[in-house]
Amino acid sequence: MSTLTIFSSVPARAAEATPVAPSRPIPAVLGADLEVPVKGGRLVGYANLDYAASAPCLEPVSAAVTAALPAYSSVHRGAGYASQLTTARYEQARHTVRAFVGARPDDAVIFTRNTTDATNLLARCLPAGTTTVVFDTEHHASLLPWPKSVRLAPPAFPGEAVRAADEALAGIDGPKLLVVTAASNVTGELWPIAALAHVAHRHGARILVDAAQLVPHRRLNLTALDLDYVAFSGHKLYAPFGAGALVGRRDWLAEGEPYLKGGGAVRSVGDDTEWHDDPEPRHEAGTPNVLGAIALAAACDALTATGWTALVREEERLIARLRSGLASIEGVRELSLWGDDDPRVGIVSFTVDGYSAREVAEVLSSEYGIGVRDGKFCAHPFVRHLLGEPERRSSAGESGANGGRSGRDHKHAGGCEDGTASAVRASIGIGSTQEHVDRLVEAVRDLVNR
Repeated sequence: MSTLTIFSSVPARAAEATPVAPSRPIPAVLGADLEVPVKGGRLVGYANLDYAASAPCLEPVSAAVTAALPAYSSVHRGAGYASQLTTARYEQARHTVRAFVGARPDDAVIFTRNTTDATNLLARCLPAGTTTVVFDTEHHASLLPWPKSVRLAPPAFPGEAVRAADEALAGIDGPKLLVVTAASNVTGELWPIAALAHVAHRHGARILVDAAQLVPHRRLNLTALDLDYVAFSGHKLYAPFGAGALVGRRDWLAEGEPYLKGGGAVRSVGDDTEWHDDPEPRHEAGTPNVLGAIALAAACDALTATGWTALVREEERLIARLRSGLASIEGVRELSLWGDDDPRVGIVSFTVDGYSAREVAEVLSSEYGIGVRDGKFCAHPFVRHLLGEPERRSSAGESGANGGRSGRDHKHAGGCEDGTASAVRASIGIGSTQEHVDRLVEAVRDLVNR
């Protein structure tokens, strides 16, 4: 089964032409009525198009946290009623997250701070001598934690990604792990993770999927896709309370060094320390982020209850409108690895001729009340590849091209400290509206026509 088929719902153009009313209401986000100041002192409704960085809080998530606060207490080992109730809520959150990603019944669900924390945790648990295979298209969280890695060049099309991974894994002896994103945080493009999982397993390797940008937009079924591990963040999933999760097979996690060493991770402490062999307590030492876990589970419940068909169709309608609008403006270039027709989530990165990314973002904010992201999005090698920039290995103090017309120093060149050109990223989600999209398109058009 093709991953692109699994993750694609309806063509964007069809979704735009025939909007479908959801069978259940899409939950609201907090801050939908936020007003921000713009040039001249006016207040305008905020157009938040920066969901890929951090999504706003869903109202059901806020309600769940508020409901848990009166009985909040420390979890595990407490005999008091509040402790027992909070423990039950915390462990129920674990079950909810497991179901949300379609994990196997015996998979571990370890609560972490975010995706970066989750990948670093797994990196600490790899068997000795493990070689990690990772593409240069990855977020830094997937590029940097591994003690021994092979980095692959950006593939020209999805099939080439599968071929490159196949060849790399075939040449590696010993334990091996393939690390890949499900949806790019730069272009939004969906990766063929089912095919990549098949290749990994054929070579005796495991696969970790960075699902941070996928799970707010599409349903993920770890079991159906035959994935070994997935990692994602609550703050991108409408639950900005500091929790994320690593979900996957127990054996490496049960044998790895405890991520944190302290209370809860041990069975007993004396002359020798006996660590938990259950990976969940083993890697959750100290008092965990209980409210973060409850918030994360509430977001999972809210998205599941709404139904993915309604969410995907509305997103595809808006992202098609945004992409076609930007494409109609001379001098605006959308960044893409595989071309315009490949399926993607609600992320569009682009450049504007004659302006640095930082200049574009500042004008959008100060004059139009639009929030976007500018820079390299913690994916420096990938963005440099998309922009045709050479690989940089110089110190941050060396000057470089800033991609724009201002003579600013390197620290302000599009928001990146290495001085090379960068891009603007607009990203949508629940709470994004057609007016937000149209406002961005018209603002960029106005900027180009100045």
